[in-house]
Amino acid sequence: MTEPSSSTQPGSKPQSHPNRYLIAYNSTSTSLWTIVFFNTVFLGLFLGQPILFEKTHWVTTLIQSLAVIEIFNSAMGYVKSPLFTTVTQVFSRLLIVWGVFEVLPNSPANSHWVYITLCLSWSITEIIRYAYYAANLQGPSYVPEWLTWLRYTTFYVLYPTGVSSEVAMIYLSLNEAEKTVGAWYSWLLTLILLTYIPGFYMLYTYMIKQRKKVLGKQKSIKKTQ
Repeated sequence: MTEPSSSTQPGSKPQSHPNRYLIAYNSTSTSLWTIVFFNTVFLGLFLGQPILFEKTHWVTTLIQSLAVIEIFNSAMGYVKSPLFTTVTQVFSRLLIVWGVFEVLPNSPANSHWVYITLCLSWSITEIIRYAYYAANLQGPSYVPEWLTWLRYTTFYVLYPTGVSSEVAMIYLSLNEAEKTVGAWYSWLLTLILLTYIPGFYMLYTYMIKQRKKVLGKQKSIKKTQ
């Protein structure tokens, strides 16, 4: 992909970037997750729990819910991300924000420090991911090397912390689920917990393969220069 040019022929209409929709989506998502990050850091430091949850859970829920657009993008072929992987990631998070935050607002998980590690892991991951996609869609030359490195390296830490935080949120909510909704909901959450084992392995190994593919390609390019 060549670098987009801002020049146009006399009398012709300026052409929009072919990926303008995806660039706008990823840029907007970067900004929204930055809000989650700063909310978590500053409100967490100055107010702490449970006020942090009370002040931020609706914002986090709404921002995370926008990720359903990614399923549409994958299904329509707008992006190369595997549909099954995308659906797995999105629905695991929707389970947390809707199935725990909103359905079980009195769950001890919501006032626990694990809510902080969850929001930090999610927000840092998404800021890096969306910023990388927004830049890459404009052309490879728009992506700084440090951003590529962050995109394909930070998951080594952020995926385990994010997934373990999700698991802890669900586990700490089991009693509240039975008391508030019913035993069936507690059992459902327990069954979902079991899916995290193969799900984490699938996503983690996928990212390791992607890292070797992308960063390996960068190294080979440098050697030939």
